[in-house]
Amino acid sequence: MTVTTEAAALTDRHGVVHALPAPDAEAQVRADDRAHVFHSWSAQALIDPVPVAAGEGSTFWDYQGNAYLDFSSQLVNLNLGHQQPDLVAAIQQQAGRLATIQPSIANDVRGELARLIAEVAPEGMEKVFFTNGGADANEYAVRMARTFTGRRKVLSMYRSYHGSTATAISLTGDPRRWANDSVDNGTVRFFGPYLYRSAFHSETLEQESQRALEHLEQTIQLEGPSTIAAIIIETVVGTNGVLVPPPGYLQGVRELCDRYGIVYIADEVMVGFGRLGEWFGIDAFDAKPDLITFAKGVNSGYVPLGGVVIADRIAAAFDTVSFAGGLTYSGHPLACAAGVATFEVFRRDGILERVRDLGSRIVEPTLRGWVDKHPSVGEVRGQGLFWAVELVRSKETREPLVPFNAAGADAAPMGAFAAAAKKGGVWPFVHFNRTHVAPPLVITEDELVRGLAALDAALDVADEYTV
Repeated sequence: MTVTTEAAALTDRHGVVHALPAPDAEAQVRADDRAHVFHSWSAQALIDPVPVAAGEGSTFWDYQGNAYLDFSSQLVNLNLGHQQPDLVAAIQQQAGRLATIQPSIANDVRGELARLIAEVAPEGMEKVFFTNGGADANEYAVRMARTFTGRRKVLSMYRSYHGSTATAISLTGDPRRWANDSVDNGTVRFFGPYLYRSAFHSETLEQESQRALEHLEQTIQLEGPSTIAAIIIETVVGTNGVLVPPPGYLQGVRELCDRYGIVYIADEVMVGFGRLGEWFGIDAFDAKPDLITFAKGVNSGYVPLGGVVIADRIAAAFDTVSFAGGLTYSGHPLACAAGVATFEVFRRDGILERVRDLGSRIVEPTLRGWVDKHPSVGEVRGQGLFWAVELVRSKETREPLVPFNAAGADAAPMGAFAAAAKKGGVWPFVHFNRTHVAPPLVITEDELVRGLAALDAALDVADEYTV
């Protein structure tokens, strides 16, 4: 869409004009929000959420008509962009036919979506358990693993995020866990591979992979293999750095799980459904998990949906034994209808192919050029349309531009960078000392180039804080 009058109307890419709420309506939105909405992960009196009036494709608008390229895909879930017409139509049609039905009853779109997911999952994973989102998908994957193995412990990385529900937040490695610790005392953390800040003093990717696997095996041995139900790993670590596993690492995890009878859970809540240019991120690394958790991109979050893809041998364990778990809205028909439409759009529009093309042809060379251009850029890493730019005060020392878990004045350099990006028309994804590049998979090449140019300009602000 483009603004056609002074914040009065928007014209989408098909030439259809949409009314934009009057600017003075913003005051009521702000008043209601501040008076009555309790926001997540926030000190309520210290935030000022931006009211959004409309969105289309890769762009959203505030009430003043200011446009922002959505380089975070909201929370890395809006893979097919704002107001994708096929998804909207699928929800409308399903609502007119059958708005909801309980999960114990067979439903056509739920079954169709489960079949479509199984068809693109690794071989030997035919069953899907639906949830309402990513956190509960991880909760139930762990419950399956514990029931299947009869063991309690679950290993997860320090640099990870798996959700905010009880077990999921205990599995999480980043500081969001701190205020919620000891909810589930069966979790154990380990260091994953991260060559730029290696915990193993590695100098090459090969060393990092080998040493990280040795560390993981040592952790398994010290914790007691017979006590460990599962290892859960984000296929590519998301919020905590877009950490792409080095060659051989995930295959090595698979081998360790086989050796010690441990269930391998791949958390694909962020990278599933096209983010890396694959249906599932694990397809890019030639490793096969036992359980795959998903959400976000399965239907771009138009209606909450998540789930677990289950290896046949684990699913078979529940053939005559009841699985102790379920949710009122599991596999909600409106959510599943949008999921079925997602598959249709992906195949019709060649989404996977365009993600691989734009990632390798546009994003990667542009970001790698920033390493030489900007003193604040320490490293870039990623794949497809999922990248991180790590900002530092010094390339020599690799000191982060802001401290770990920085807040207030300590976080000012990243705040200045983010403000410059927004001024340039890009809504960035900023976490600690990184900015992530994760636009909708439907972003046009022109939009992508324009957004990257705005981030490039914003990095000039970050450069001012280097030494």
